[in-house]
Amino acid sequence: MDRPRPAPPAPAGLPTWADLGTRERALSAGWERLDPDFRTPNQVLGRRSAIGCVALEITQRCNLDCTLCYLSESSESVKDLPLDVVFRRIDRIRELYGPGVSVQVTGGDPTLRDRRELVAIVKRLAERDLRPSLFTNGLLATRDLLAELAGVGLFDVAFHVDTTQRRKRYPTEESLNEVRREYIERARGLRIAVVFNTTVHAGNLEEVPALARFFLSVSDVVGMASFQLQAETGRGELAVKEAHVTMPAIRERITRGLGAKGLSWETALVGHPECHQAVMLVTAGDSFVEVLDDPPLFERFLEEFRHVPFDRRDVRGTARKVIGAALKTPYWAVHGGAFLARKLWGLRRGLLATRGKTGKLTFFIQNFQPAEALDPERIRNCSFMVMTDDGPVSMCEHNARREEIILKPLALGHGADAPLWDPRSGRVLEGGLPVYPAAARLAVAGSAPVAGCPTNASP
Repeated sequence: MDRPRPAPPAPAGLPTWADLGTRERALSAGWERLDPDFRTPNQVLGRRSAIGCVALEITQRCNLDCTLCYLSESSESVKDLPLDVVFRRIDRIRELYGPGVSVQVTGGDPTLRDRRELVAIVKRLAERDLRPSLFTNGLLATRDLLAELAGVGLFDVAFHVDTTQRRKRYPTEESLNEVRREYIERARGLRIAVVFNTTVHAGNLEEVPALARFFLSVSDVVGMASFQLQAETGRGELAVKEAHVTMPAIRERITRGLGAKGLSWETALVGHPECHQAVMLVTAGDSFVEVLDDPPLFERFLEEFRHVPFDRRDVRGTARKVIGAALKTPYWAVHGGAFLARKLWGLRRGLLATRGKTGKLTFFIQNFQPAEALDPERIRNCSFMVMTDDGPVSMCEHNARREEIILKPLALGHGADAPLWDPRSGRVLEGGLPVYPAAARLAVAGSAPVAGCPTNASP
């Protein structure tokens, strides 16, 4: 398919990105990066976003010992990145992907970082017109911390909670709902969106239907439930994923848990279809309707609204603005109005029960690759990058090469004479490079950009 046509002007009354030129160049670069087979009318990359998400790892330390973990054996020995290095990577994300990109502040667990520095990182992201998300296990994510981060521009908090974490007194996903409810209350009322992430493995696959129902019951606060398949990468006791833990298996169990006859998992494409799939619901009490069950309408929406910013911290307010402006145009007044009427009818019982209160809930499935069997096609069309000093690297590639990447000495400044910082000692190197095991020495020599990543591109 050809490149998307320039987006038509947004309907009157809707905001657009202040730096629209940079955003358009970033979208075009994201589109060109994709293989031709994936430049389809339902492809989100290159239309709504230049990339799905960029991870910004600010620490390798963690305060849990999970049976499944993408970190490597050397992670705990690596010092936190200097703040100037983190800021440099933030600026690079903005340069490559333009405004509005979701940046996952992660680790390890980012709440182990010095609090003042964590706040400064989130603030820097917001100042660059990026959308910071805190990815945490929640142990140290207090109400006070979340409120402070929200005050400097945090968009979402993503709590990772599941049975792989071996939390005391919580042997099942059902029992962990107590933890999830506690975290929900910490974030309730703050101007941030709430996400939950669950790693799915053989031991909790059959609990997915009940989890789907739980997330539906709290969709007044929780905007996304992400189910991440166990990946054969990193450290941990559960090294091998059993064959029946698949994306279709998770889709079936979410669908069954919601009591739905079927859900539109393939309407929206984000990068490669074997990597991510999603459905989006509007909820009212225990009632829900799909948002992505009209593919032609969705595809037109991607084209005509791609320069309209959406604030997931205020879904209802944003939706009202979009609907109000769209219904002033002939096409959307007819087709969008009919779509809206169908959805309101489907929610009628829930709207009566909740007195008109609605929520938005997205179910998202992530399928990361095994470290020893990376698919070049999926790497080339990846929608989830990790920012490094050498540029963005596919998350799956990064996990496979983590030892090499995190042990590489980093330049503190620009130019050939810039001092090098040693990740293991946390000090500036003097007298040459350190000698590490073979995997680490590869990195010291320098690593090549990942094929298909816009490492040297300028939007």
